[in-house]
Amino acid sequence: MLSIKFVARYMADHDLSLVTAESCTAGLIASTLSEAPNAGRLLDCAFVTYTVAAKEQLLNVSADTIEKFNLTSEQVAREMAVGALARSPANVAVSNTGVVDDIDPAIRAGTQCYAWAFRQAGNNQEIVFTETRRFTGSSRKIRKRSALYALSRIPFYTAQALGNAA
Repeated sequence: MLSIKFVARYMADHDLSLVTAESCTAGLIASTLSEAPNAGRLLDCAFVTYTVAAKEQLLNVSADTIEKFNLTSEQVAREMAVGALARSPANVAVSNTGVVDDIDPAIRAGTQCYAWAFRQAGNNQEIVFTETRRFTGSSRKIRKRSALYALSRIPFYTAQALGNAA
């Protein structure tokens, strides 16, 4: 994984500003970025939406999406990222939803779903990428690894978004 200092420097070099929409990581993505130099120029805000109601009300996640795909799904992560981007002047949104424990027999502990949404300059369309990963370890370690992973993928998906926008 890339270091936070590298990600912060990359974001600054590419004029990226971040909004996060976090469930499982409970603000840890934003908190991790805040440790980087000049984080105030990189981070707009963070939505911590642990409950279904918070996801629906604050980020406009559809109840139908949750019912059809489950809270731990790339589809919900996608709607979280798009919803956060719509409510912020930031040009990048990162979202996370997942589980750290075996609370659902259909979803393995440590499963984390992500979305990275990029606002295209000059229009209101966004480019969105999603992934699902699984981490092992304690709840604390899973959340920490998940937050670091979410940030470390920003350069990769920025390059993809810029390539798609060209």
